[in-house]
Amino acid sequence: MTLQQEIVGNAMQMAVVNLRPGQTVYCEAGKFLFKTTNVTMETRLSGPSGNGDRQQNGSGGMGGMLRQAMGTAMQVGQRMMAGESLAFQYFTSQGGEGTVGFAGVLPGEMRALELDGTRAWFAEKDAFVAAESSVEFGIAFQGGRTGMSGGEGFVLEKFTGHGTVIIAGAGNFIDLNPADFGGRIEVDTGCVVAFEEGIQYGVQRVGGLNRQGIMNAVFGGEGLSLATLEGNGRVILQSLTIESLANALKKAQGGDKQGPTGGLFSTHAG
Repeated sequence: MTLQQEIVGNAMQMAVVNLRPGQTVYCEAGKFLFKTTNVTMETRLSGPSGNGDRQQNGSGGMGGMLRQAMGTAMQVGQRMMAGESLAFQYFTSQGGEGTVGFAGVLPGEMRALELDGTRAWFAEKDAFVAAESSVEFGIAFQGGRTGMSGGEGFVLEKFTGHGTVIIAGAGNFIDLNPADFGGRIEVDTGCVVAFEEGIQYGVQRVGGLNRQGIMNAVFGGEGLSLATLEGNGRVILQSLTIESLANALKKAQGGDKQGPTGGLFSTHAG
């Protein structure tokens, strides 16, 4: 069933989720805001099983327990490599309906995506806020050359299964379909929030190795690469990038290191 939720607020939105008796929703550690007293909270290293979070504790004897432990270790290892939270928090309503509130970590919008089992969704790192337990959370790595040159696009969150997943981003969202623009759009790598399975993600150099290409890279504020999105499907972009927010804060504090040119001379946060 679809998760009963309402996204409220303006500059810093939050999601208020109404749980049916026995229903479970999970979030990444640090995204929880509040809950009613009849909602239990449990922190686990393992992600949801995708079948309503029914656990198989003890199934298959020692062999089953070992496989489960190895699977959890692999999940934790992937999240650690991706710089994600190592744990999930699970919330289950007991003895009646319950309410839980979640929020992102940056000023901006939130969006509830409905998965019907036919298409996965991919999102930028840290976009995930919460999902019902029938939605599986995974990590997708954009291989080698694309990932190394793409920055934010190297590690993506992947959502599969059936149900509702809530994501968040910075600034305002815009929904696009590359098919409406000749099948391909080019985007600042930090502006990509999420896209449906079937959209081809890539990275290309900004211009050629000529005078104009160098001008774009050095003075244009985009660095050397742009993200490319091709195909027919939904794409969600954000109007604010983490780097631009970090540079604005540094400038306000008198520590602006971006300089007058942007581009290659800008300093990445962190």
